[in-house]
Amino acid sequence: MSIKGEQFYSELKQAVESDQLVLPTLPEVALKIREAVESENSSAQQIAETLTQDASLSARLIQVSNSPLYRSRTPIDDLQMAVTRLGIRMVRDLVISLAMKQIYQATSDVLDEHFRNCWNTAVEVAAICRMLATTVPGINPEQALLAGLIHNIGSLPILVMAEDDDDLFQNSEALGEIIWELQSEVGQLILKTWNFADSMTEVVKNCYDFSYDHEGGATLNDIVQVALLQGGHIPEAHAPADWGTVPAFAKLGMDFDVNVVEIEENKEIIENTKQSLMI
Repeated sequence: MSIKGEQFYSELKQAVESDQLVLPTLPEVALKIREAVESENSSAQQIAETLTQDASLSARLIQVSNSPLYRSRTPIDDLQMAVTRLGIRMVRDLVISLAMKQIYQATSDVLDEHFRNCWNTAVEVAAICRMLATTVPGINPEQALLAGLIHNIGSLPILVMAEDDDDLFQNSEALGEIIWELQSEVGQLILKTWNFADSMTEVVKNCYDFSYDHEGGATLNDIVQVALLQGGHIPEAHAPADWGTVPAFAKLGMDFDVNVVEIEENKEIIENTKQSLMI
């Protein structure tokens, strides 16, 4: 890391430790939906009424409910029908997933390009995660989708802070190394602020540690790790030389030599998921 990179790293680390780093916030409607669902007293009508507070999010939810991923014979044309068909808990996860796109709003063209790259990576990983989750007992596909979307969320505040340093911001290699070093720590801060479940926090904490192992069955972190590797989203310098040493594959019951083929076999499902998030 260059001297300038080390200086930025030190400043960022200090901002994190002193709670001075500006963290992204979830849209208010997404938070209200999550609170309403967790209260377990809400009806489909109440959830739909809350969603009407955000016209864009409401329209996107209806579009997704009519997408190839969830579509039935009868098209949905109103929110209450969408909530009833999908189920309240699925709507909660989908609303948060759809709301994530609103977080990637940049204040400059250059930052916008970086944000778009991060969002595109998140969407690709999320789509693979959702596909993989349909083959793993005990893993909810919509939770896996959300886990894929938040895995690199820690990079956003780092990019915002780096924008003030022209030399570093234009040095993609140095900036990439700083993001690699600190995005996990920053991501944990964000999810703590958002009151996300421990299973999601585990993802941003450990998804880039390919030696990480744990007791019990497969977790969201295992799904994200396999998706990152199969999607080719790990820099060569940080990728494990031997995928056979990555515990996540065994947790998912996958043969790492063979199951890469599943990406091609399920390409249509993955593309449909990506399209639903890009609406």
